[in-house]
Amino acid sequence: MSTKGSSETIEDGSDVLIVLDTRKRWLSKVTSGKQFHCHKGFFDFDQIIGQPYGSKVRTNKSIDLTIYKPIPSDFLQHIPHSSQIIYTKDAGLILLNGGIHPGSLVIEAGTGSGALTSILAKYVGSEGHVYTYDNREEAYNTSKKNLERLGLESQVTIKLKDVSEGFDEEKVDAVVLDLGDPCEIIPHAYAALKLGGVLTVFMPTYNQVERVYIKLQEYSFGDIEALELILRGIQLKRNAIRPNTRMIGHTGFLIFARKLLGENE
Repeated sequence: MSTKGSSETIEDGSDVLIVLDTRKRWLSKVTSGKQFHCHKGFFDFDQIIGQPYGSKVRTNKSIDLTIYKPIPSDFLQHIPHSSQIIYTKDAGLILLNGGIHPGSLVIEAGTGSGALTSILAKYVGSEGHVYTYDNREEAYNTSKKNLERLGLESQVTIKLKDVSEGFDEEKVDAVVLDLGDPCEIIPHAYAALKLGGVLTVFMPTYNQVERVYIKLQEYSFGDIEALELILRGIQLKRNAIRPNTRMIGHTGFLIFARKLLGENE
């Protein structure tokens, strides 16, 4: 494996994405003196330390695997989780339509595995901060471990708290709700947001969309928009390029709304 033209190399302790094909992909931490094992054999991590990302390594069964530097979507799909995570397509829309940018102060509820939390934290950067709430101890412990692994613990404050009691922060740029009953939290979101700040609500059913819409109107939110993002993959095969026969038809609905100056302010 040549390092010619490489600007960044794999180090001991680095997270790497190990790829066999489009389906078999593993997120792993490089540890000197240890091995990576899969159904196609194993290789020593020492074989890739010092090599550039994008290199190939051969297992003891003579199968080539490619080593990539993980990107945010890789972490979103592969980190341990105890509940359903936000899909990458929805996470991207939350960032772009949710008023979130480098330096933003963001509240998230609930935390879950910390998958979306990590995307938010990477996006707001060191100048911003994410305050994430969950009342489940299992979620707290899982998300804490995941965020520490990704080196994002300094950019996130995890709170083991029932958000029906309200948020501790004020004048934040954005609030993201992914809860079973978001309607009762909308008044607290309104109180926590700065004027013009954006509330994002993720929910799985049409019934919830209607209830959330009505509640947003009660609490002086404007520019309300409801969306469902459908993603269809394409089969990449010579002389047979076509849509995949299988797809995830529905993940959830998203509502975006901006805080207005109103009677509740």
